[in-house]
Amino acid sequence: METQEKPGTQTSIAHADARQHPRFKLETGIRVYSRSAGLLTGHTVDISESGISALLKLDLPVGEVVELVVELPDDPIEIRALVRHKTAFRYGFQFVEPELQSVISTICSRLAAQKRRE
Repeated sequence: METQEKPGTQTSIAHADARQHPRFKLETGIRVYSRSAGLLTGHTVDISESGISALLKLDLPVGEVVELVVELPDDPIEIRALVRHKTAFRYGFQFVEPELQSVISTICSRLAAQKRRE
């Protein structure tokens, strides 16, 4: 009896596309403060209520909690995040500060409204 799903099956595709929160395109500057790697700079790719992805030129260890400074039009936001994954130079960060959730939700709501107007 085979218990593993085969790649390309409907179940595996649905699982791969399942997201906790929708992502919104966000291209802006980001600074990452890491205990092990120091200061890294780059550009964001997208954001959701649970995290953000960014392109960085230097290596950052997966599993580390870092401080992010995201350059937003109104004001930069500082938030701690867990480095969840890395693919080449693209990193995925999961926000770990629930007290800033309302700020992140507001940012995502503005981006969603802007997307609807386009």
